[in-house]
Amino acid sequence: MFMKVIFGFGNPGHQYNFTRHNFGFLALDFYAKIHGLEFKPQPKFKAEIAKFDDILFVKPQTFYNDIGLCVRSICDFYKLHPQDILAICDDFNLPFGQIRFRERGSAGGNNGLKSTIAHLGTEDFPRLRLGTGNDTLRSRIGDVDFVLSKFTPEEHEKLPEVLREIDDFIIKY
Repeated sequence: MFMKVIFGFGNPGHQYNFTRHNFGFLALDFYAKIHGLEFKPQPKFKAEIAKFDDILFVKPQTFYNDIGLCVRSICDFYKLHPQDILAICDDFNLPFGQIRFRERGSAGGNNGLKSTIAHLGTEDFPRLRLGTGNDTLRSRIGDVDFVLSKFTPEEHEKLPEVLREIDDFIIKY
């Protein structure tokens, strides 16, 4: 049985909703709402998972820096190759709303990708980077606080358009 797994990166807990680091979760929640999917806790994988046909949508419930643990456990259980997954993560080096797909690549400073690369032992897996860049805010509060900050009102207003674009990408993927 062929299967794809789409991982949305984020941190568990309501306090992280609508933060930049949880853009991956937000993208999967939007997709699930539009397509009538329901995420269910799967403690075995430390994740919440929704299923549609032969695609699993996964929100790891480890913290962001340990996402690779969840990715590896699911890949091992389903005997998947790294090329069978798609990692959806935030990227503060891209302007807010820009979306960039790559078949492989470095972590580029993203700790969730670093963890995934370390646990899979390869950089050869597809990823969709979601731009959260806001240089003014980032320079004022620093990187750690920036990734955990909520979207600005102007960014929040643009989210539906960006989320529809991500939804279109997932459908075509």
